[in-house]
Amino acid sequence: MGRYLAVDYGSKRCGIAVSDPLKMIAAGLETVASHELMDYLTDYFKKEVVEHLIVGKPVQTDGTSSELYILAERFVNAFKKRFPEIPVSWEDERFTSKMAMQSMIDGGMKKSARREKGAVDKVSAAIILQSFMDNQK
Repeated sequence: MGRYLAVDYGSKRCGIAVSDPLKMIAAGLETVASHELMDYLTDYFKKEVVEHLIVGKPVQTDGTSSELYILAERFVNAFKKRFPEIPVSWEDERFTSKMAMQSMIDGGMKKSARREKGAVDKVSAAIILQSFMDNQK
């Protein structure tokens, strides 16, 4: 039984989250430099079965695509060429960074830990993945 994997794609870093095998709970997995993402995923897929990739769709508050969408779209196109057997879906990522920061505060994470580069990206990816799974029900 495979998992879902989500990517919060950024120009410098990407947050990665993964589901449990039953596809009910999303958890932040890792933060990876954007230029290393494809290599990281290649290695990860050797260890874990991933059924579906979910990518956060960078859109403005009015629903139009943001500048980052072009970079994310390039990644998705390259991913589809390398892993044609894994379906890819987009999930709206509006406000996930704010939600991630608030959840880290609510969870009692210390300010120094919240400042760690990539902490927000990893939690944002988990929020994107959880949103996707909730919409599947």
